[in-house]
Amino acid sequence: MNHNPEVAAALARLLAETYTLYLKTHNFHWNVTGPNFHALHLMFEQQYTELATAVDTLAERIRALGQRAPGSYAEFAKLSAVKDASGTPDAEAMLAELAADHKLVAEQADRVLRVAQEHGDEGTSSIAGDRIELHEKTVWMLTAHLR
Repeated sequence: MNHNPEVAAALARLLAETYTLYLKTHNFHWNVTGPNFHALHLMFEQQYTELATAVDTLAERIRALGQRAPGSYAEFAKLSAVKDASGTPDAEAMLAELAADHKLVAEQADRVLRVAQEHGDEGTSSIAGDRIELHEKTVWMLTAHLR
């Protein structure tokens, strides 16, 4: 097994972005309002549930590579391109913000994939490929709700 720290560092950024997106999605699940409340409330719940599973997978992969997984809000804030929501946006803004964030996370997953491939790390490559597919599909689903 390849224990390259560069792969683990890329995974740590993906973990931080995924966790930040999980928290934001959960926040929006709690605070969404409007005529599409029920549908969005359920969709956000499905998304944050998937993200919660993903953070565990990513952290465990970092540990399998022999590195420490980041696990604090402070560490995640330093590593993540995804930022906390400010205020309580309306439902349309929530959808747009989450779509943009999923795009950022897909881009980081692509960076993980490239670094893993450079180092012959098939396990990490597989995880990254799955994350790219999921986040790209989620961007499509979120933007389908926008006018």
